[in-house]
Amino acid sequence: MSATGTDWRPGASLERLRRRAGLFAAVRAFFAARGVLEVDTPQLVNFAVTDPHLHSAVVRWPVAAAPAGAGSGDPRPCQHLHTSPEYAMKRLLAAGSGDIYQLCHVFRGEEQGRLHNSEFMLLEWYRRGWSCEQLMQEVDELLRRLLGEVAGGPTRYRSYAQVFQDALGVDPLEDSIEALGACARAGGLDAALVGGCGRDELLDLLMGTRVGPGLGRAAPVFVHRYPASQAALARLDPSDARVALRFELYVGGVELANGFEELADAAEQRERFRADQQLRRARRQTVPAMDEYLLAALAAGLPACSGVALGMDRVLMLACGAASLREVLPFTSERA
Repeated sequence: MSATGTDWRPGASLERLRRRAGLFAAVRAFFAARGVLEVDTPQLVNFAVTDPHLHSAVVRWPVAAAPAGAGSGDPRPCQHLHTSPEYAMKRLLAAGSGDIYQLCHVFRGEEQGRLHNSEFMLLEWYRRGWSCEQLMQEVDELLRRLLGEVAGGPTRYRSYAQVFQDALGVDPLEDSIEALGACARAGGLDAALVGGCGRDELLDLLMGTRVGPGLGRAAPVFVHRYPASQAALARLDPSDARVALRFELYVGGVELANGFEELADAAEQRERFRADQQLRRARRQTVPAMDEYLLAALAAGLPACSGVALGMDRVLMLACGAASLREVLPFTSERA
């Protein structure tokens, strides 16, 4: 600590910073061996995400220095730090890039805590012609390369409905919102909070507080076939319209990855963006414009593919046996 009382030192030890660098090197070696191209897309973008659960950080420019608007030629008062490189990477895929990956910093407003930092390192990659099942297998291979014995026993694959039934005895696809609310209250969640939740908010609350923390304690668990209402940018399952071709990975009660069989239909994606905007208006949130670059790329033709995002800081936290991200990041956001 300095004479002024300001602690300027990194939160992570030098040993963990070296391990962090080694982890990134292992990722690059993994994909180089498989012929997957590393790409680099802008972190500063013209369109915020419409997803009501994400908050894009805003960068405001002086009017005289404002960059040109997206396709309009008019000055824009602000840009945004990306929450994911997904939209830009899909534009590369539509342009014929082939299989690609990216290691980059991403930014999520209003996220801070043991497992959250408003700036974090994300690994995202896309495989053409692959199913969710094929991509889950590759995620598992990479995870075991990075975590070794820490990963635990043989990986398990469970549907979203199965993990809810196992943990809570409820069916998230068929049970009424009243039954889900009763389950949440019985688990000790605040009745007023529960009463103000819609169906998907209740499911997210139950997953975050009662289901997810118990997953992956002995071995990695892939949770797949999320409700169609939580599809985000995933295709719906053609054999069961109630669910989306989406998965998440849990290890030690920590969610590490989120993946999809990617939606390639521009019209359907536009409708999902419009639904996001309507929900944001209802919640009195800011309502970003749709990313027309992404929609144009989808209209031009996104190849059939699956993609996944893996939180590298959380992987490092598990690999080191750390209790929080603070112990593996050089500097957390409040000390940046």
